[in-house]
Amino acid sequence: MATIKRYPWIRQFLGSASDYVVHLSNGRVRHEGVGQAFWFRPDTSVLSEVPATDQELPVLFHAVTRDQQDVSVQSNVTYRFGDPVLASQRLDFGIFPATGMGQEASGRQQVGAIVGQLAQSLTVDLIATLDLAEALESGIGRVRTALGALGDDARLVATGIEVLGVRVLAIRPEGDVEKALRTPVRERLQSEADRATYERRAVAVERERKIAENELASQIELAARREQLVAQEGANKRREAEEAAAAALVSARSDAERREIAAAAQAASLRQLGEAEAAKEAALMEVYANVGRDVLTALALRDAAPHLPSVGSLTVTPDLVSGLLSALTSRASESTSDGAPAAGH
Repeated sequence: MATIKRYPWIRQFLGSASDYVVHLSNGRVRHEGVGQAFWFRPDTSVLSEVPATDQELPVLFHAVTRDQQDVSVQSNVTYRFGDPVLASQRLDFGIFPATGMGQEASGRQQVGAIVGQLAQSLTVDLIATLDLAEALESGIGRVRTALGALGDDARLVATGIEVLGVRVLAIRPEGDVEKALRTPVRERLQSEADRATYERRAVAVERERKIAENELASQIELAARREQLVAQEGANKRREAEEAAAAALVSARSDAERREIAAAAQAASLRQLGEAEAAKEAALMEVYANVGRDVLTALALRDAAPHLPSVGSLTVTPDLVSGLLSALTSRASESTSDGAPAAGH
């Protein structure tokens, strides 16, 4: 933005690098260009400042398709002032003297209105020949091509405006129509998403089934191995029992044989003892047969003595003494009678 310094009866203009200034004095061009600096008299001078840089103009408007559907077109037009002097003569870019009430020059607004209306006119004419589907599918390229004719418009050329480029950003229908158009695509996408979800669930179920089958196979394998283990343990216990029974049988047979041998030895010993006792008794009987009655009586008394009760005192009566003496006298007489013939012999 240029700067104007005030002095008595004179002014100083200091321009900028982005604006083209046109100084008119008494209707004649005194100074023009970018970055100008000069003195001027306020009572005879008029200053106009035209942008020297490229200008961007966003344009948004509505159009109706051939099938009576309203669409909004969003575009952007890039332009510049190819002839700033001509533009300052056709449009209001004056900065001195001021227009009053603090209002700025309306040249930019005028250019925006002109370019916008021309772009809208060309776009509306084109959209009116297209159906909604065509406008949405290929309308952007067609509208861009149609707006390329802005550079050849006579009014813009006469104003010194050059169109550098046109961009069409979007062509969109009304909200409810756009929603209705999106519905089939959304349904298809949702169907694909559901199918993907079902496939993912099917894969998950298949994996879970395989996991369950593997677990079941593992359990079956464990059960089979447990069965083999139980069978092996039973066989081992049965073998241990058989071995124990066989060992017990051998031990019992050994004990029986030992008892049989001991019984045979004991029987033989008893038989030998019996035979010895019998021989002893036979010898005694033979001896006893040759001794007298008194000897047998004495022997019987001797054998019975240990089994008789003890005798504390013994009373000798005359009858007992007379009996004993008679017995002794008779035994002596018998001995004498037996010995006399022997002595004579």
